[in-house]
Parts: sequence; structure tokens; C-alpha cells
Amino acid sequence: MRRFRLHEHPAKVTAFVPHYAMSGGTLICLAANEIVMSSHAVLGPFDPQLGQSPAASLIKVVEQKPIERIDDETLILADVGRKAIEQVRKSVRELLQGRVSEEKAEELSHKLSEGTWTHDYPISAAEAKAMGLNASTNIPAEILELLSLYPQPMRTQGGGVEYLPIPRQRQTSNRSQP
Repeated sequence: MRRFRLHEHPAKVTAFVPHYAMSGGTLICLAANEIVMSSHAVLGPFDPQLGQSPAASLIKVVEQKPIERIDDETLILADVGRKAIEQVRKSVRELLQGRVSEEKAEELSHKLSEGTWTHDYPISAAEAKAMGLNASTNIPAEILELLSLYPQPMRTQGGGVEYLPIPRQRQTSNRSQP
């Protein structure tokens, strides 16, 4: 049974990625027939995170450390992590069914879910295409124009990503040279 309604849509579905589609955003892109990104846009892995820890890293701790030296909470989280990774793999295989070979779907389900990279690793359109995804950088100018009508509020705390539609200008001093 499919759990992704977007994947079941009878018409062609295009995911436009003007800036970034990380983690769950990448899963949404996999549900589409094609992924159209701007030249600087990125996707990201969707490896499960449990609190502050990647599921794959918790599993690695349990595999490498003697069990008597591992606290119960880590053992529980590693068990949940194994289940979460398998659930994500299954979802990816379902989403890619009929779009790539079964072998490619299996490969991608592992690569994107088990901590191959850090959770914030940027996957360019070229890398996505090399992985076998139907990705291009032919984003229509109208999509970018539409987004310019909805400026994002500036964050004062917490970091994150700030999209600048034009290159940042260096500040120059108004002082005269001696």
C-alpha cells in the first residue's frame, strides 16, 4: 500500500526546487516524476535523526562497543533507529518503483538513509542526476519570480540558511583615502 498521495497522482508531477529541499523535502521530490532545480539548489539525505543523533551513528555505537558499556537509552534509540532506517528504505523503494530499476532503488534507499553523509550534505542537481534521479536545472524564470514576491523574514537567532537572490555586495568604506 502506498502512503504518498502525491506519488499516486495520475498526471505528471514536477517538484521545483529553487533553493533547497532537505530531508523530508527530498522525499517529496522522489514522489514526483521529475525534479527541476535552480543551478545552485540542493537536495539532502533523509537519514533518520533521533533527538540530536543520527540513527546510523547510534547503531554504529551498539555494533562497536561492548553491550555492558552501553546505557539502556542508547540501546533503545539504536533499536528505534534500525526500524526508522528500514521504514525510510521501504518508502524510497516504493517511491522509485517503476522509475528506476529495483537495484538502483535499493542502492538509493541505502545511500540516502543510512548516514553515508551528514544530514546536511548538499546534493547538487548533477549529483542527483548521476545517482539516477530525473533531475535537471531547467527551472522556469516564472518560478523564481513568484518566489521573489514572498521574501522570507530574517532570523535573528539559530543560524540556518539565508537565501540571497543576488550576490552579496561587499560593504565599502566612505572614508577618503589619505
